[in-house]
Amino acid sequence: MKPHVIHSRAFVADAINIIVESGRDSIAQRGIFRIALSGGNTPRKIYAELTKADVQWDHVQITFGDERCVPPDDAQSNFKMAKEALFDLVPIPEGNIFRMRGEIDPGAAADEYERKLAQVAARYDESRYVHDLLLLGMGDDGHTASLFPGTAALDETEKNVVANFVPKFSAHRITFTYPLINAARHVCFLVEGESKAPMVEQILGGGSDFPSARVTPKSGELTWLLGF
Repeated sequence: MKPHVIHSRAFVADAINIIVESGRDSIAQRGIFRIALSGGNTPRKIYAELTKADVQWDHVQITFGDERCVPPDDAQSNFKMAKEALFDLVPIPEGNIFRMRGEIDPGAAADEYERKLAQVAARYDESRYVHDLLLLGMGDDGHTASLFPGTAALDETEKNVVANFVPKFSAHRITFTYPLINAARHVCFLVEGESKAPMVEQILGGGSDFPSARVTPKSGELTWLLGF
């Protein structure tokens, strides 16, 4: 399916519309909205604005596309960012938020998250957990989630979640894999910064070997929301 590309002049508002509309449709059709959040600087302002939106938070299930191997109160934690910008300000049940435990052994944390997603998938008779909306960012090197160039997780074909060693940081990250990402009903890249325009153009043109280029939902939608 051809990606839907939006060059936005109201980036945050357009992102909120995508999230809210996806949530309403998912809850109306299946009684639940399963959304994966992205970390980084770009989503923070979106999550903060989302607190003002009309969302049935008791029907929302939150996962994370990746996490740094730090405690949940660490400044680098994706969970901490989302908690401060969003969770603390909306009436979402704590049990609806699936946190990656970055403070424990990375492999154990990835396996634990894998089991959690499998348990939920089994309730819906799914062979793999299916997100209604999966938000992703893109780094200056073309990485997405914690799927960095030249790392082992790029070649994972079975597991949904893995611990991925990233040489540029000399550290592990916990990350979703392509099989899980590409099983989503809708994947939306949130990309800002004029400097990323040439990279996005290469990816959309085909033939790129950037990790983000390998996000190709099997039967779902792919949206690129571009703030440039």
